[in-house]
Amino acid sequence: MGIRFILMVNKQGQTRLAQYYEYLTLEERRALEGEIVRKCLTRTEQQCSFVEHRNYKVVYRRYASLFFMNELAILEFIHLLVETMDRHFGNVCELDIMFHLEKAHFMLEEMVMNGCIVETSKSNILAPIQLMDKAS
Repeated sequence: MGIRFILMVNKQGQTRLAQYYEYLTLEERRALEGEIVRKCLTRTEQQCSFVEHRNYKVVYRRYASLFFMNELAILEFIHLLVETMDRHFGNVCELDIMFHLEKAHFMLEEMVMNGCIVETSKSNILAPIQLMDKAS
């Protein structure tokens, strides 16, 4: 089983980006996000970054004011995603995600297809976005 979802939430628990690679209804997504976010945000920094919830094994990582969460122990993927966003936005923050949501989704789509990581080169991930930026 590959990646089933990726979430980015702020410290207040507001979802800033959600990408699913398996079908869940909107109601199921809201419930899952709420439960997982509450579980992760209530943990202390001394606790590990792995949480089991229902049939998911969730790993999360905090960068500045954003928590990145996904199903499976893929800390390096989370780090790669943050580094890629840092390279494009210059020290990515929550506002970058909010105001450029389509670019954040596009980066994820370049990296993950059908729940499988297909691209890890930051240059290859950002090349189409840079072309779109030049064209506009």
